[in-house]
Amino acid sequence: MSRRPVNPARRIADVGSIPFVGAVQSKTRSSPLLSIGLVVLGAILLIGYCYSGSGRLSSREAVSKVEGGISCTSEVQRAIPILKKAYGDSMHKVLHVGPDSCSVVSKLLKEDDTEAWGVEPYELEDLESNCKTLVRKGIVRMADIKFPLPYRSKSFSLVVASDALDYLSPKYLNKTLPELARVSTDGVIIFAGYPGQNRAKVAELSKFGRPAKLRSSSWWIRFFIQSSLEENEAATKKFEQASTKRSYKPACQVFHLSSYH
Repeated sequence: MSRRPVNPARRIADVGSIPFVGAVQSKTRSSPLLSIGLVVLGAILLIGYCYSGSGRLSSREAVSKVEGGISCTSEVQRAIPILKKAYGDSMHKVLHVGPDSCSVVSKLLKEDDTEAWGVEPYELEDLESNCKTLVRKGIVRMADIKFPLPYRSKSFSLVVASDALDYLSPKYLNKTLPELARVSTDGVIIFAGYPGQNRAKVAELSKFGRPAKLRSSSWWIRFFIQSSLEENEAATKKFEQASTKRSYKPACQVFHLSSYH
């Protein structure tokens, strides 16, 4: 019994579930360049789609993917229960210095027996209603931290700084760190990024004026000594003990300094 010849084109078209692939393969025997051209064209169209219309990433998503979402200001909020254990009654009057200060102040104000204020080092834009209220009441204010802070000496029990100091050169750190110590009575807590973390947000480079300079712990310790700032050893020990008890591991470096007396 003779076998009916099989149409090669039909066999190829029946192989897969994607008709376009089968059609391309059936024609490549006579024109290999055609398949290459179609693949290149498809790639170009796909890339174009990803960056246009519904396929475009928002600026916030794009920045998040580049940065990995590291924020020491967010870390301050996570650390509030640990800080309360370490500092006790000293948490009753706190000044936060750094970007997104409204969020930190709002969370601190929810704690029992805690008053809080904030200094936003950069221009405030697109404020949420809660932040507008804090600014209107003078609880959060904008101030250039390269210059003296608008507060009297020993106005606060604690000063917590996050994110902002990583963008200052040593020239301005020499002025800012003593100011933080001047307006506090019981200590200064600094949350700084680890070397290797990409922290500069594309949308905020115009505010910071420079990318973050993430320094090692040894660099900071040398700088504190040069600035006549001493480690608050008792607070450091209590913070470490509370962190261990709660299995808390900071995503940023945390330094505990004593105020000027």
